[in-house]
Amino acid sequence: MLRITCLGLIVITTSSASLPASDQIPGAPQTKPIALINGVIHTLTGPPIEQGTIVFDAGKITEIGPRMAPPEGADVIDLMGQHVYPSLIEAHSHLGLQEISSIRATLDNAETGLLNPNVSAHVAVNPDSELIPVTRANGVLIALSAPTGGLVSGKASVMQMDGWTYEDMTLKANSALVVNWPRASPFMTRGPRPGPTPAPGQPPGQRPDGDEQSEARNQSLKSLRDLFAQARTYHKAREANPAEQPFDSRLDSMIPVVDGQIPLLITADRAEQIQAAVAFGVEQNVKVIIFGGYDAEMCAELLRRYSVPVIVDAVHKAPRRDHDDYDAAYTLPERLRQAGVKFCISGSGRSETWNTRNLPYQAATASAYGLPHEDALRSVTTWPAEILGIADRVGTLENGKDATLFISDGDPLETETQITAAWIQGRKVDLTSRHTQLYE
Repeated sequence: MLRITCLGLIVITTSSASLPASDQIPGAPQTKPIALINGVIHTLTGPPIEQGTIVFDAGKITEIGPRMAPPEGADVIDLMGQHVYPSLIEAHSHLGLQEISSIRATLDNAETGLLNPNVSAHVAVNPDSELIPVTRANGVLIALSAPTGGLVSGKASVMQMDGWTYEDMTLKANSALVVNWPRASPFMTRGPRPGPTPAPGQPPGQRPDGDEQSEARNQSLKSLRDLFAQARTYHKAREANPAEQPFDSRLDSMIPVVDGQIPLLITADRAEQIQAAVAFGVEQNVKVIIFGGYDAEMCAELLRRYSVPVIVDAVHKAPRRDHDDYDAAYTLPERLRQAGVKFCISGSGRSETWNTRNLPYQAATASAYGLPHEDALRSVTTWPAEILGIADRVGTLENGKDATLFISDGDPLETETQITAAWIQGRKVDLTSRHTQLYE
């Protein structure tokens, strides 16, 4: 019996060791100052610094300026005219939560049920994901990993693309509560027109009529309002007498939301969805971030009035309606800029996983269709940091901020540009990936 048990342990150990995992080793903590000299420093707080120097120590930027003498004992790297940028930031993805969409065992981005506010994405992120090295190799060193499914999907987390464990990778554990705003009818799109979600109890594939759609939507909104009301009642009861009020993980996780500490990241594209989502935020006295925002320009005055930012879910996508201009998605960022709406650009609508690395080219297309180049850069660096509440640490190159940056041989919005080195909180990261391995 002992021999059989031991053999079982050997088989389990061997099988576990053969599971797919990335070959890249996380970067070691910084042990001495590093000085990058003779480069073009793009701080994104002002004009680029030609022949500049940037110094970081213990994971933080300590000095930035033109032609400074490096500190004694520092590792000095001559950039020979290369460029330094802050990390690109993907404002929405499923990185670390979804690996291969056709293999169920690699999917951990959704929970069953309608209301899951107690779900936190960061604890489910897989640090060994093959997607992480592929993503950071193109300068995307930070990404929001978001759950999906249901009405309230759970809390999204800002993750760094390097680390042995999810704790190492987590930059901000609970950045936003993801809500999928219900809608009554589908977009009128080119090609096959998918029907709306069947009403409860209705067979799949059968299109609900208008009354059923409205009833399903109203029921979803009632469930959402009930959740907020129950959370406030629970919070008061716990504060008054925690011994008598049993702990409820679902309602307890809502406390920082109803207190206004965590914003709602609401998926909404149509104008009526956006308007209703903003109204709900005002009603509940919580901050709202719109994700998607296809019709956001139509709601510009409302978004400005209540300081609601928009995460454009992708630039590389087709028009949503038959009568829309062919370049409606390409020009949306510039139209939002002209309308005075705060926004940033994501590539999530095009790919939440493998092609997250193409984030800079989403911004590049927006630039080609009117968005000023510097604003295109800020739309994937500074502005997502501000919207996600991490601008005190990343998004620009400034003294005291994290040394999360990369070196490139040109403009990162150009496809020909190569990323030659990168650091996350001062840790130099490996830029090889499954792609480079297959190439070699």
